[in-house]
Amino acid sequence: MLTYRYPLIAREGWLWLALLALIAGGAHLLLGWMASPLWLLVVFVAYLYRDPARQVPAAPLGIVSPVDGEVVDVTEGECPYLQRPAVCIRLHNALLDVHSVRSPMEGKLQQQWRPASASRRGYAQWLQSDEGDDLVLVLLPAVRLLAPRCYAHPGERVGQGQRCGYLHLGGHVEIWLPRNAQIGIEAGARVVAASDIVATLVHEKGVTAAATLDILPRKGG
Repeated sequence: MLTYRYPLIAREGWLWLALLALIAGGAHLLLGWMASPLWLLVVFVAYLYRDPARQVPAAPLGIVSPVDGEVVDVTEGECPYLQRPAVCIRLHNALLDVHSVRSPMEGKLQQQWRPASASRRGYAQWLQSDEGDDLVLVLLPAVRLLAPRCYAHPGERVGQGQRCGYLHLGGHVEIWLPRNAQIGIEAGARVVAASDIVATLVHEKGVTAAATLDILPRKGG
């Protein structure tokens, strides 16, 4: 199981902050108050790399949002990775959002792929719960040169809401779920990573993967 301590600033930004602080400090010695814009840049970069801890809801069958951001759409179709009917939730993680990636559910990582558009330098991960529920998480970076970080690998377990990656400067995220999952979110809604439930897995007797998509109103903010 992955473990992670939550510093105030994400570790992915430490090198950039150290370099900027060094440059700002040198400029301050030479220019005095005229170096203030550089210190403002240091503060801005620290804000971009903020990494607050999150409270994960007590909902074992709940699918939590993997990132902060806005829901772009919710559609039905065939999962391009598992080749089976599925429902896809697409999210947009903007520049000023927190960029840490959290696992949508607890389970074991089965496989990892590069998305069809290899030039995007993203990745897709197949996660399977102990009950056999399959989920595919896809990360596509906004800046093609900045590949997302992935800290979970095939064969490892991750916990629900656990930090498992990083999406530099934002991008787009897809969650491919079983087609009978109950969707608790709609396009245009804002979500918080690890804290907001976007869908719920269905284990009721008699419910099959051929069940009709059930879009439910989102609860909470």
